[in-house]
Amino acid sequence: MNILFISLGCDKNLADSEQMLGLLAGEGHQIVDSEEDADAIIINTCCFILDAKEESVQTILEMAEQKKNGRCSILIVAGCMAQRYKEEIMAEIPEVDACLGTASYDRILDALKECSLKKKFQDYADISSPIPDIPRRVITTGGHFGYLKIAEGCDKHCTYCIIPRLRGEYRSVPMERLVSQAEYMASQGVRELVLVAQETTVYGKDLYGEKSLHILLKKLCEIKGIRWIRVMYCYPEEIYDGLIKVMKEEKKICHYLDMPIQHASDRILGRMGRKTTKAELLQNIGKLRREIPYIVLRTSLIAGFPGETPEDHEEMMEFVDEVEFDRLGVFPYSAEEGTPAASMPDQVPEDQKKLWRDEIMELQQEICAAKGQERIGQETLVMIEGAVTGESAYIGRTYADAPDVDGYIFVQTGEALMTGDFVNVRVTGALDYDLIGVVADEFTE
Repeated sequence: MNILFISLGCDKNLADSEQMLGLLAGEGHQIVDSEEDADAIIINTCCFILDAKEESVQTILEMAEQKKNGRCSILIVAGCMAQRYKEEIMAEIPEVDACLGTASYDRILDALKECSLKKKFQDYADISSPIPDIPRRVITTGGHFGYLKIAEGCDKHCTYCIIPRLRGEYRSVPMERLVSQAEYMASQGVRELVLVAQETTVYGKDLYGEKSLHILLKKLCEIKGIRWIRVMYCYPEEIYDGLIKVMKEEKKICHYLDMPIQHASDRILGRMGRKTTKAELLQNIGKLRREIPYIVLRTSLIAGFPGETPEDHEEMMEFVDEVEFDRLGVFPYSAEEGTPAASMPDQVPEDQKKLWRDEIMELQQEICAAKGQERIGQETLVMIEGAVTGESAYIGRTYADAPDVDGYIFVQTGEALMTGDFVNVRVTGALDYDLIGVVADEFTE
C-alpha cells in the first residue's frame, strides 16, 4: 500500500513518527511524498499551542478533502490532537477512519488493517503505560543526524502546559534500548545524535533511582560512527554536577545545552509553576560557563503570561541583555484549555504579547549579530548539510547550532563535499544569525 505520512509538531513527535514508519516499512508498505499517490494518509498531530493546533486541524481537513476526491481511501490521525480530542475528531470529520492516542502509535499496523476492511478503529492506551519497544525506524532527517527520544511524559505540571495530560507521567526508556537504537541509527549513517524528551535532565530517575543522563551519555559516546551528541530540553534546576563533568570530559558531546527558562521574573516564574528563581538561573548559567569552555546556551521564553506587567517584561529584557544567551526563541503565551493558566485573571491582550515577543527578539538579534562578529577569524568544525544550488558552496552547522532551530554556516570551497561530512572552516563573515566561511584546510571525513 502507498502511504503518505505527515509528521507535525516537535522533534519528539518526529521520533514517534519514525518508529511508526519503521513498522510500516517492515510490512512492505511504500512511503510516498504526494497525497495524489497515496492509498492511505497518516497524520501524526500536535496541539501543544494554538498555532500547532490550527496547523493540525487544517492538515486533517485538507487530507479529508483529498480522501473525498482522490485516490486515498484511508485517513488515520495519531498523536496529541487525537489524544486530546478523541471524541470530536471522528464525530465531526467523518472522513477520518482511525485515531491513535499518544501511547498507541505501536498499533498503526492494526489500524491500517482494520481500515482496509472498511472498519473504524480507535485506540487510546493508558498515557502512563510502558513506552512501546520498536527497535527499527525510518530516519527522515536526511540520514546524517537523528533524534533519540530518551523519555516520555512529564511530572513538572507547569501551569501553562498540557503535556502531562496528553503524554502522561515521566517514563525513561531503558538504557539498553536507547543504546541499541543509537547503534542502529549509526549503522544507517547518523553521525549526530540529538537527545530529546519533555525533559532530558531527570532521565533514569524513575528506572534507576537517580539521575542517569551522564551514564547514558558515556555509553552513547562509545558507539562507532557517532561524531556529535547534543542534549536538548534541560530544566535548569535539574542540571547536576555529574552531567557537567561528562560533558567536559567526553569529546563527542557538543558544548551546547538547551535550557528553557520561560521567564526571569520571580513573580511570573511562580505563577508558571516553575521550580527556579532568577538568582538560581544566574547561578546555574554562571556555573555552566565557568565549567564548560565555550558552551553555547539556548533558551526559550514565553511573552505575555497571564498577569505579566510591563515591569515583568522589562525585567526579562534586562535579564536577556545581561546573560546574552547564544540562542533564544520567544513564544507568545497560548492559553490552553484545561490548564490552570488559562483560567487565571489578567490575561494579556494578543497584540501586547506579540509586541513583547518582538522586542525580545530584536534585542536577541543584536546579541547574536555581535556574537557572530566575534567569531570572524576563528576556525571551527562544521557538519555539511547540503549544497547551495548553482554555487561552489555548502550549508553546514557548527556545534553551536542545533538542527532546525538554530542558524547555519555557508561554506565556500572548490572541494566536492557530501551531506554528513565534517570539515574545518575558517569564519570569514557573519549575518544576524548565520555565518560565512571557507574550508580552512583539506581535512575532510
